[in-house]
Amino acid sequence: MATKPPASDFPRESVLFRLLSAVMGEPRATYALTTLEIEPQLFRATERINRAHLAMALNAVLFVDLLDRVPTAARYVGQQRQAGEKIVFDHGALRTVDSECGDLMPGYGGFARFLDPLGYDVRGVYPLPNLKMTGRAFVHRDFPEAIPQFFVSELHLDDLPGPAQVACMRVFGNSRDPITVTEWSALDALVRDGEVFMTEAITILKGTVRAFGRQHQMPALADYETLLQHTPEGAWIATEGNVFNHATTRVPDVIQLAHRLKAAGYPMKATVEVSRNNRVRQTAFVADKVRREFRTPDGFVERMVPGSFYEFISRDIDPANGTIDLTFDSGNATGIFAVTREQ
Repeated sequence: MATKPPASDFPRESVLFRLLSAVMGEPRATYALTTLEIEPQLFRATERINRAHLAMALNAVLFVDLLDRVPTAARYVGQQRQAGEKIVFDHGALRTVDSECGDLMPGYGGFARFLDPLGYDVRGVYPLPNLKMTGRAFVHRDFPEAIPQFFVSELHLDDLPGPAQVACMRVFGNSRDPITVTEWSALDALVRDGEVFMTEAITILKGTVRAFGRQHQMPALADYETLLQHTPEGAWIATEGNVFNHATTRVPDVIQLAHRLKAAGYPMKATVEVSRNNRVRQTAFVADKVRREFRTPDGFVERMVPGSFYEFISRDIDPANGTIDLTFDSGNATGIFAVTREQ
């Protein structure tokens, strides 16, 4: 197949380019906007920024951040760019803990509080009992198919055995709140007026990006090992925090793609997860390993642990309404979570 460079003819005066350039620099902003499929309406030039602009900008920053951390994902996306193919960014996922976390609001509420002003509603709740978790799908009100969803899962502390609960409290109990009064003032203006000027938009974007990080201190190795025994998902949060656990691209045929990627040497999940309604199919790369430090009584040690990963999803049309089925599936999600367990 002949290759071609990605298109770079997006309007430089657009809100998205100016906003992303202010937060991540022009080269990375250009990379994001020439990689992702973007709703054309979001490229309009205007002096006022609305919630859809900010939601797409937040997703673009987090997508590029995941590529920085996940070499396997960067390799795949690089090949797509070389082929002139845009990435349809379906959703990003993150993990939280529903316990008292220092200054940070527990569980999904720590993200719902600012995703709501950015235009998101919770439109699906997915019990994950085998993982002692619950997932929630945040869908954008204005552009539900074009602006990526957030899949926010929370680990239920009360469902864990006593030693794991104590370890959780030690690890997450010192968390800080990354959203300050400055960001809340700008978010309040967005809710009140429906739009903000660029200075306020930059403030909102920088603050919300900070929320997708590790808000607690380096964990103790003993606590990490306790969590690993009882909840590998909790152990993952202990090292990685609330970063994007994965980013997902929407593709026409995930089963066919999985065969091609496996043949090309990519570290694929062994199976494709199929939803109960047969309309949503998902698979993923096995999580890349990352080097992390842990506290010990004698100082610090380093370990290689599972990091983030990249996922693929195919969504069929829902015959009930004639639109893309944007739902998730508890069984699919449980299966996908396995790619961050120790290999």
